[in-house]
Amino acid sequence: MATVIAIANQKGGVGKTTTAINLAGALAEGGSRVLAVDMDPQANLTVGLGINLGHVERSIAQVLGEDHVAMPAIVVASPTERIDVAPATLELASTEVELFSAIGREFVLREALADGGIHEGYDYILIDCPPTLGLLTINGLVAADGVIIPVQTQYYALKGLTALVKVINTIRAKLNRDLRVLGLLPTFYDGRTVLAREMLEELRELGDHHVFNAIVRTTVKLGEAPLTGRPITSYAGSSEAARTFRELAKEVVELGQA
Repeated sequence: MATVIAIANQKGGVGKTTTAINLAGALAEGGSRVLAVDMDPQANLTVGLGINLGHVERSIAQVLGEDHVAMPAIVVASPTERIDVAPATLELASTEVELFSAIGREFVLREALADGGIHEGYDYILIDCPPTLGLLTINGLVAADGVIIPVQTQYYALKGLTALVKVINTIRAKLNRDLRVLGLLPTFYDGRTVLAREMLEELRELGDHHVFNAIVRTTVKLGEAPLTGRPITSYAGSSEAARTFRELAKEVVELGQA
């Protein structure tokens, strides 16, 4: 059975998609079979893993919407070995509106993963949630066993963390008792600045959740990788960024065994 991990934060630009793509790459490099599920209408995960949107005929929008297409019918292989993608398109934005009137609207993704037998085909299912606390993100969290929260090492990023944790606690209490926060992932870290160092220390001192030892620093290679449609482990395997995501993957695997 696959371990399902949502990558969520309602704040945009914190590195959710970057985390999803490159964690998938590091897990796949280690031999795991990974399904990356794109729950963001912007479809950056889909494109970042080398899928041409012009060739996508059916997407996660048809799975969650009134069409009720089975999940296996939309899954496509990425150019990276052992990584498949459940792609998104802009259609997903209107699907979220449809979901508001659906019965059991919070459970649609979880049921789609269960009904399609997808769990048996993968070791990990990574869900890239959109930068909102709307129904798409809630579906991702309800379907997940664990959640990774990328957090920019900046002042306002820490302030927004409280709202997300509150939503996660509510989902755990009412919709998904198995959901746990795997950890906070520091992103866009620049150790040359006092602010970044202070924010990282504050993140660790919060004490409520595990903070990953892997720290994602801003690098040129990490920005280039999505343009090639490959994870950093494939695009620049000897880079510092690739080593960081291998470390993150190792931590994720170990947390799953704990």
